[in-house]
Amino acid sequence: MASEETSLRALESLMTEFFHDCTTNERKREIEALLNNFAQQIGAWRFCLYFLSSTRNDYVMMYSLTVFENLINKMWLGVPSQDKMEIRSCLPKLLLAHHKTLPYFIRNKLCKVIVDIGRQDWPMFYHDFFTNILQLIQSPVTTPLGLIMLKTTSEELACPREDLSVARKEELRKLLLDQVQTVLSLLTGILETVWDKHSVTAATPPPSPTSGESGDLLSNLLQSPSSAKLLNQPIPILDAESEYICSLALECLAHLFSWIPLSASITPSLLTTIFHFARFGCDIRAKKMASVNGNSQNCVLGQERGRLGVLAMSCINELMSKNCVPMEFEEYLLRMFQQTFYLLQKITKDNNAHTVKSRLEELDESYIEKFTDFLRLFVSVHLRRIESYSQFPVVEFLTLLFKYTFHQPTHEGYFSCLDIWTLFLDYLTSKIKSRLGDKEAVLNRYEDALVLLLTEVLNRIQFRYNQAQLEELDDETLDDDQTEWQRYLRQSLEVVAKVMELLPTHAFSTLFPVLQDNLDVYLGLQQFIVTSGSGHRLNITAENDCRRLHCSLRDLSSLLQAVGRLAEYFIGDVFAARFSNALTVVERLVKVTLYGSQIKLYNIETAVPSVLKPDLIDVHAQSLAALQAYSHWLAQYCSEAHRQNTQQFFTLISTTMDAVTPLISTKVQDKLLLSACHLLVSLATTVRPVFLISIPAVQKIFNRITDASAQRLVDKAQVLVCRALSNILLLPWPNLPENEQQWPVRSINHASLLSALSRDYRNLKSSAIAPQRKMPPDDTKVIIHQTLSVLEDIVENISGESTKSRQICYHSLQESVQVSLALFPAFIHQSDVTDEMLSFFLTLFRGLRVQMGVPFTEQIIQTFLNMFTREQLAESILHEGSTGCRVVEKFLKILQVVVQEPGQVFKPFLPSIISLCMEQVYPIIAERPSPDVKAELFELLFRTLHHNWRYFFKSSVLASVQRGIAEEQMENEPQFSAIMQAFGQSFLQPDIHLFKQNLFYLETLNTKQKLYHKKIFRTTMLFQFVNVLLQVLVHKSHDLLQEEIGIAIYNMASVDFDGFFAAFLPEFLSSCDGVDANQKNVLGRNFKMDRDLPSFTQNVHRLVNDLRYYRLCNDSLPPGTVKL
Repeated sequence: MASEETSLRALESLMTEFFHDCTTNERKREIEALLNNFAQQIGAWRFCLYFLSSTRNDYVMMYSLTVFENLINKMWLGVPSQDKMEIRSCLPKLLLAHHKTLPYFIRNKLCKVIVDIGRQDWPMFYHDFFTNILQLIQSPVTTPLGLIMLKTTSEELACPREDLSVARKEELRKLLLDQVQTVLSLLTGILETVWDKHSVTAATPPPSPTSGESGDLLSNLLQSPSSAKLLNQPIPILDAESEYICSLALECLAHLFSWIPLSASITPSLLTTIFHFARFGCDIRAKKMASVNGNSQNCVLGQERGRLGVLAMSCINELMSKNCVPMEFEEYLLRMFQQTFYLLQKITKDNNAHTVKSRLEELDESYIEKFTDFLRLFVSVHLRRIESYSQFPVVEFLTLLFKYTFHQPTHEGYFSCLDIWTLFLDYLTSKIKSRLGDKEAVLNRYEDALVLLLTEVLNRIQFRYNQAQLEELDDETLDDDQTEWQRYLRQSLEVVAKVMELLPTHAFSTLFPVLQDNLDVYLGLQQFIVTSGSGHRLNITAENDCRRLHCSLRDLSSLLQAVGRLAEYFIGDVFAARFSNALTVVERLVKVTLYGSQIKLYNIETAVPSVLKPDLIDVHAQSLAALQAYSHWLAQYCSEAHRQNTQQFFTLISTTMDAVTPLISTKVQDKLLLSACHLLVSLATTVRPVFLISIPAVQKIFNRITDASAQRLVDKAQVLVCRALSNILLLPWPNLPENEQQWPVRSINHASLLSALSRDYRNLKSSAIAPQRKMPPDDTKVIIHQTLSVLEDIVENISGESTKSRQICYHSLQESVQVSLALFPAFIHQSDVTDEMLSFFLTLFRGLRVQMGVPFTEQIIQTFLNMFTREQLAESILHEGSTGCRVVEKFLKILQVVVQEPGQVFKPFLPSIISLCMEQVYPIIAERPSPDVKAELFELLFRTLHHNWRYFFKSSVLASVQRGIAEEQMENEPQFSAIMQAFGQSFLQPDIHLFKQNLFYLETLNTKQKLYHKKIFRTTMLFQFVNVLLQVLVHKSHDLLQEEIGIAIYNMASVDFDGFFAAFLPEFLSSCDGVDANQKNVLGRNFKMDRDLPSFTQNVHRLVNDLRYYRLCNDSLPPGTVKL
């Protein structure tokens, strides 16, 4: 054995050197190469067997096991059967001999290696693989080892990886399913034995405050007194060994439940036992005893016990997550719910709120998490099934859920519980919609619970009741575009809104008084305002008063958002019924916004400016936003008022404008300014009162915006105000006939508005006509940016409106559009300017192309086609980075609009558009790995084909009648082939988004235009595409799209199934490298000639899996192996 002994010493020193801090990367690579070469040698495993039994070095053992793992998973096919027998007998012996002394990670790895052999050879060549595991479990000395083997077997054999053929995967699953009943009864036995053995010692429990827990609620939940009695037994104290065995058994169960179907094998006694262990998670006494005894060992035990509870809940949740429940299993489910709600009651048992919360705080965080998951699964998957059982008290369950929700120790836990309530409210809403007859009965059953929920959620968002918790929330850091505080508020308000939908009157009468209280504080601030030297000051200085004011303002801000969120429940069919409530709210909001603007609270000096100033600004902004939320209600009121001509409506709108106008100023903070602008846009766009333009406050805004000397607002606000003013003049007034719309005068006003807005821009024309390569001055760029952002927004907002509005809009814009076209060539080398200009033209093409007329549109397209030469495109794409690419993308988007235009107008441009795509843009981007421009180019090609099919295929009715199917004449064939080739090429590139998009385009062309059936596609392209898609599946490069690719292959093959089975498949297999003739025959035979979609795609995935598997096997065979 000298050579083995020497090798071992050498290996040990190599391993020590490899993991030593001082070893260089260069040396590490040398050692790695040496070790890899050693592992590749035939017979290296014999050395490894010796190493495993003779060394105590962890690195050496790990390396030896890796050699075995490689041998079994990649080279097993070529190992002589005598050697296989030896390995199958030696490794389990080694495990048995050393499992107690091996480090756990080495032991687990050795188990995995043995399971890998079973994966390959059981039952044919390794018939006692599974029986050995069962024997290990049954022998007390080796129970833990057996359980580790069982869990590993479940993990590796039930859902095996790629490296097995489909037939073997199916065989393994069937073999395992045959063993399920035996395994489950073994595991049940283990858990029951441990429980019973340790329960004996605790048979006479000391009197404890928790033993009298079976109140009325509990006897409701558990019909049989025996189960209540069982669950009330004290929890046994387990020794460390038993604890370990139980945790392994529960881990096995959790994994088994993840893949076995629900069936009678999962017996009531097993479920009850799992629930016994779930109690470990909510047993605080065990923890307290551990800490009282002060022994660190006991503390660890306390944590371990908690872990048993977590593992048991994992098992329960695995069962709960299965949506498909066989009839015979429903009763088990009911029993599971009853037992879990017993636990829920145990967790929330106490009349004193503080102790419920402190109890939840003492429980293991993961246990609470698992418990919340259980409740979510119960409500989302099973509630509709269980609610019909008369013996299941849903209302009592909601009471427990309520206590559980509002005593959560963490914000995350509270959010998760709010999600559960949201699911429940959605369930209730859809139930009522489907059974309108029972609406009252259903609502009466749940009314108290819902009102309680609403009140508590509202209290939770108010500093008045929940200051300590709310101050912990972060309102600075953005995560998913919202801060923690905003998320908290939004989720709470969603629950409030859902309750409002179910119980509108209750919700309103709960919320409004609370809002009113905070409004009174806010409206009362006026009396504390004093005039000081520099302006106005709020004379509230005592620290306590400032803090109370801060809390009240924060609450007012939240409640204003709540009131805004409920606006949708006052409109539509219920408008008249809830009119007075809505009117009260809107009048309040108008009063508050006017008050804020009149006494200029946003500019007031305060004692704590860093806190109170943002509070005052926020309340003002939220009151404007809440009023904006009622714009649809105001619009409905507007159409009613039109019939009755009420003064009340006029007052509401004009007072609102008095509140908005002072805020449209550069002196106002952006947050407040933008809220005012958004409200103005809603009044102009959604409400559209006829008299809006005649209100002095609106006139004032018109004058301010058109005054050249006035200071310009920040970009976003300027755009919004201009949009509002344009819409006031352009949008038709509701409920008025065409002849009363006053279009002539509105048209003149709109023209003068746009003339004022574009004054500086139109003056650029004279200076920029001379072609210039030098950079334009910055102020020119600023004028272009400011004007085009406003004009583009105006066009975008009018694009869906009536023809008359669009005509007036284009009439006012005409000169600016012509100036833009004249300026365009001068700025072609400034990609940032070109980008804005093309954005503007794209919006014009989408919204006003009819109004622009054919000659001018043709002129624009021709100008662009002339400007974007191959050199210019290359400069933009290759040298100007993302802005340059954006310019080309916008240009292609404009062409997308052009090719989609019905009728013959733009058809003459098709040849030059296709040639631009295929001869100029495509060659530049085809080989670039970057996805820039590609998506837009392929969308343009798709739209060109989709909307101009007859440009390529002239279908003649006569021909189709004579032949039964239309064999169209093909025109422009070279262009069509080039486009298809580009699509084919795109499937060879790594970009998954482009792949998905282009596959969708081909499928759409097939659905709409029968692309795959066309003669040119069928005869010259069809099987090339199928081949590419199959290769993509084999290489696993776009695995996320497996399903879509499978369906596309089916749709292509179904055009000519005979050709696919008789010619394509044999040819595809014969061209496959890495597999021998016999394997190719097997692959061909296994591909059944099914012609339905599910079977065909299953065959495709089987072919791909097995082809990969054979290649893997063949790669791992030693050179010169003869295969029979």
